[in-house]
Amino acid sequence: MLTVAVLISGAGSNLRALLDTTADDDFPARVIVVGGDREADGFQHAEDFNIPTMLVPWREYDSREEWGAELGEQLAVWRPDLVVLSGLMRLLPAPLVDAWSPRIINTHPAYLPEFPGAHGVRDALAAGVAQTGASVIIVDNGVDSGPILAQERVPVLPGDDEHSLHDRIKPVERRLLIDVVRRIATGELDLAAVRDARTPRPTD
Repeated sequence: MLTVAVLISGAGSNLRALLDTTADDDFPARVIVVGGDREADGFQHAEDFNIPTMLVPWREYDSREEWGAELGEQLAVWRPDLVVLSGLMRLLPAPLVDAWSPRIINTHPAYLPEFPGAHGVRDALAAGVAQTGASVIIVDNGVDSGPILAQERVPVLPGDDEHSLHDRIKPVERRLLIDVVRRIATGELDLAAVRDARTPRPTD
């Protein structure tokens, strides 16, 4: 059984979908802890499913590195097999990413490498593209630049605004995330192999 820690900053809609799915005895993964960088509405989902929570408030630390070190210590207590970023609005510091790589994954509301960053939906609309998408990636030390585990196109419809487009992307994100977690749990998806395929090899 794959054990999963989920980190949030907000409402946690992806978290809710994951909790609903992993509550099924036949699903090969379980969420064992939900953490966040601030008090967030999404913690209610954890409470609904009797999942423990941990809070590492961003504002209580002098630097991203200090915050990341404490978050890493908290995660180490739970020893999850996988860490899922579910709307966590903080870049993880490199030592934390390196310590857990490749076992940290994230979703993004765009068809990466198109429109990385915090405003992927808004940027797609501003670019006037006919389609965008959703992606699930391994987290690396860049901004939405890690190896892609799954992605799917989503059309941009006439009259779309940021809210309506994002509302259509979110269900795709959730479905992709749940499938990726399932594939990791069953061994169909080898995160280390995916990461290493992207790692530059030294030349002779």
